[in-house]
Amino acid sequence: MSEICYLKMKSEQNNQPYRIGLVGLGTIGTGVAKILLQQKEWISRAACRNVELVRICDNDLTRDRGLDLPPGLLTDDLASIANDPGIDLVVELVGGVGFARTLVLSMLEKGKNIVTANKALLANCGTEIFSTARKYGKTIAFEAAVCGGIPILGALETTLQANRIQSIHAIVNGTCNYILTQMEEKGTDYAEAIRNAQQLGYAEADPTLDVDGSDSTQKLAILAQLGYRTNVDWRQIPKQGIQEVEAIDIQFARELGYKIRLLAVAELDESPEKGQPELELFVSPTLVSEESSLADVRNAFNAVKVLGDVVGPVFFHGYGAGELPTTSSVIGDIIDTALGRTAITFSAMNYWSQDGNAYQLKDPKEIIGKTYLRLMVEDRPGVLHEISGVLGRFNISIAAMIQRDSQQSQEAIPLIITTHDAKEGDMLQAIEILSTFDSVKSRPVRMRVRG
Repeated sequence: MSEICYLKMKSEQNNQPYRIGLVGLGTIGTGVAKILLQQKEWISRAACRNVELVRICDNDLTRDRGLDLPPGLLTDDLASIANDPGIDLVVELVGGVGFARTLVLSMLEKGKNIVTANKALLANCGTEIFSTARKYGKTIAFEAAVCGGIPILGALETTLQANRIQSIHAIVNGTCNYILTQMEEKGTDYAEAIRNAQQLGYAEADPTLDVDGSDSTQKLAILAQLGYRTNVDWRQIPKQGIQEVEAIDIQFARELGYKIRLLAVAELDESPEKGQPELELFVSPTLVSEESSLADVRNAFNAVKVLGDVVGPVFFHGYGAGELPTTSSVIGDIIDTALGRTAITFSAMNYWSQDGNAYQLKDPKEIIGKTYLRLMVEDRPGVLHEISGVLGRFNISIAAMIQRDSQQSQEAIPLIITTHDAKEGDMLQAIEILSTFDSVKSRPVRMRVRG
């Protein structure tokens, strides 16, 4: 049966309202409730049936959210959603893993479809919750879990299906991008940029999961699932955060014709000697060419650059977080589920399956690429010879170098090196050796370089 015929049949048979339960009335939950209530007619028209928000569950019933809710809609009784056989779909917006996992599993067992924006839940428990959904004949939709309002997941699972995806280069964390942009454009130091991000609501009180690359790595694991049909433990993906990036790196990157962005990268290595293609994955602060579209992504925006073997390069850019952009994706998933489209995709794609992966992951030490190195070194003859000797020992060729004249007040001077392509394992070994040199006054700062 074609999708058009199937959807027509569904719209003709489903004269009953499609009833929604919402769990979590924080920033995103408030936005979802607002749109479901205020634009009910528009959403129902798109879904070809009456879509009704019938219950909201939150543990805080008194906080003013600037939203006028009908009497009886808000409750702190989760069982009133779980045990209501008339509720067709539950929107999970509580975040985190522990409670969210229990919630989603229990709602699936109760026969309810799920919409979630919870990337941590998918990255940590994807196999379990998706196998549970298949067991009970239910679906999970999750567009808002990566890049907020940017419809990148939908594009990967539908309109880009004709392509074998060659690479994904993505800026998926608005907090880090805001911090780097502030350092780049205003000369703000790292600590002050974090404080500014916190004041604007771009960063949490504890921004560790953002700045250390964990958030981006979880999102990359989801992108690998959709783009490459490969189930990845996000903890096994090499990651490096932005904590070591300093104003001096921004300055030297500019001199070299680059800007620094935290990139989540997936690339197919189809080298003939490898036989079967291998999938490269990593998250790292990266020097990107000033002429690259990714270099123009500023502040809290997200962007994803996809290279397909048929379509060529395509670029997605927009708000990666925030109440209304994320709400847009959540509501889109609700409409697709009510319409029946999610069921088709969910069945066909078989996400987080244990049936095997389309690609093997490449050994991170075998990944080949260019590198930026900043070393704070003693200003004396012979230091450069020592450093270049170590790099040469590991087949690492220098592409460019910048060294500043010393000043009397300085105990060490910056030596900036960019390299030609080299193996990741060789680079890491060289850095470890350089770190032991008396002439190198602090641990080398290393970033990747992409065109």
